[in-house]
Amino acid sequence: MTHPPAPEPDADFAAFASAAWPRLVRTARLLTGDFHEAEDLVQTTLAKVYGRWHRVPREEVDLYVRRALVNNNISRLRRRRVAHLLVPVLPESARHRDAGHAEQVEERAVLLEALADLSVRQRTVMVLRYWDDLTEQEIADVLRCSIGTVKTHARRGLAALRAHPRLASAAPPLSGPSLRTPYGAPS
Repeated sequence: MTHPPAPEPDADFAAFASAAWPRLVRTARLLTGDFHEAEDLVQTTLAKVYGRWHRVPREEVDLYVRRALVNNNISRLRRRRVAHLLVPVLPESARHRDAGHAEQVEERAVLLEALADLSVRQRTVMVLRYWDDLTEQEIADVLRCSIGTVKTHARRGLAALRAHPRLASAAPPLSGPSLRTPYGAPS
């Protein structure tokens, strides 16, 4: 009895990379705030993962790649901070605008601006939790931290997003009767 040949590691990686590319670029775009930087980040991450592909356990590929993406984004931000300290004026980054309705473009721009104002860890937790729909345990595994740390970053990130002036002004006002305290004064 002959067994079918095992797939080549290069073909296995190519299949994974082509299937995961759109999802990774969407996640990276939310982490970086820029479409072109997101593509560069994913490309760099996949190039690094390819060098270690034969050592990555197949049942943990998504965790490994997500962790590498987050770590490469943090490294990118550190390098940018050093460049900012060394160069007095940074060139303006071009923002990629998606085609579509003006309202959707404005909402997306406001959201990306609000995400950019968060700390790196808070933004990472927000993206992994609410965009990639990971559980707190999965986020803790990606970030190599405790669940309590993930919860703290999520709570602080949500508070910062709720307090962001452009998001607060974009939210529709709540309709209905005003809330009252037990003593009858409006809250």
